[in-house]
Amino acid sequence: MNLHLKKATINQQSTIQITGSKSESNRLLLLQALFPEIGIENVSNSDDSQLMTKALASKSELIDIHHAGTAMRFLTAFFATQEGRTIELTGSKRMKERPIKILVDALNQLGAKISYKENDGFPPLIIEGTKLTKNEVALEANVSSQYISALLLIASTLENGLELTLKGKITSVPYINMTLSLLNEIGVETKFENNTISVIANSKKEIAKNQVTVESDWSSASYYYSIVALSDLGTSITLSAYKENSLQGDSALAKIYKAFGVETTFKNHSIILRKSKTINQDIKINFDLANAPDIAQTITVSAFGLGLECHLTGLHTLKIKETDRLEALKTEIEKLGGSVQITKDSLSLSASHKINKNIAIATYNDHRMAMAFAPLAIKVPLEIEDAGVVSKSYPTFWDDLKAIGFEFNA
Repeated sequence: MNLHLKKATINQQSTIQITGSKSESNRLLLLQALFPEIGIENVSNSDDSQLMTKALASKSELIDIHHAGTAMRFLTAFFATQEGRTIELTGSKRMKERPIKILVDALNQLGAKISYKENDGFPPLIIEGTKLTKNEVALEANVSSQYISALLLIASTLENGLELTLKGKITSVPYINMTLSLLNEIGVETKFENNTISVIANSKKEIAKNQVTVESDWSSASYYYSIVALSDLGTSITLSAYKENSLQGDSALAKIYKAFGVETTFKNHSIILRKSKTINQDIKINFDLANAPDIAQTITVSAFGLGLECHLTGLHTLKIKETDRLEALKTEIEKLGGSVQITKDSLSLSASHKINKNIAIATYNDHRMAMAFAPLAIKVPLEIEDAGVVSKSYPTFWDDLKAIGFEFNA
């Protein structure tokens, strides 16, 4: 389904309820599978979280998680610990191109029995569940935080717990801290000192019988930050439900979007985004997103829509996402008339004061491509190809945009 977005004039004031964080939900769903006494409220309604739920409940010998990268990493660790069960864990064509060797090697060092069905280092995987008795492993610190979190989530069920050493400069620290905070919340003891993370072995009866409420997703909030940034002075959108002391790395949006003239106010478990000032065209947007790479697409499009120069670093993980997001951003922004330079871990956007109209934006099976470019309809009409891809993380995205004033047709 392709959507044709008309040039949008959004409501001066709007309120949207955002579903629970996909990142928190997927971590808690795995922990609930290990410790059924945990209750979860406000679980994400994303495709990824639904696939995670289905996979954890499945008794099949074949588990297909389609495009869900988080599920692939977390389930690899989970099924490695399920003694006496052998499964094949597979996914989409793109998933079979996304590396997983670092995690598989780490699990096998702990005593797991995981092999590759097709190509070394990539899904599909054959996982023979077994008891993991070793408790020490080391990883390069600049790898995807999901590899690290996958190990941490199963660690307390291992006979001797886990001591994980991270070598070099650690990236995506907020996502590691999110995992550790959720473990602490359910009663698992952890330590993170220097570059070593320790998780103490727990028996199930020691885990607290907690009801955990998932905070709404900050990544989903990013698109509304972009919408407000591109809108008239005084435009405001209220989003719920959010915490000022969030576990999510993407909560950095509240500080980052000050550069775009957007103020964030926390009130009654909600955030109010308000366009409070006009931006000088001479400013340069410059951020290191090593701790929040998923908002790079949104920030880049915001800067392009406002005619600003933008330089973003810390983006090395974007090349192994649903698509190579750096290449995809460059291609689509240049179709719109912009100029982008990329390296393996950075993006530089030149200031541009023209946006081509009625351009069809390719989404590359990537939910964030569709949602990041949609706010540009405030400036020009455009088309979003394969618009249904948003269901991966935010199934009601187009309904919510319509509610705040966007107009489109298939």
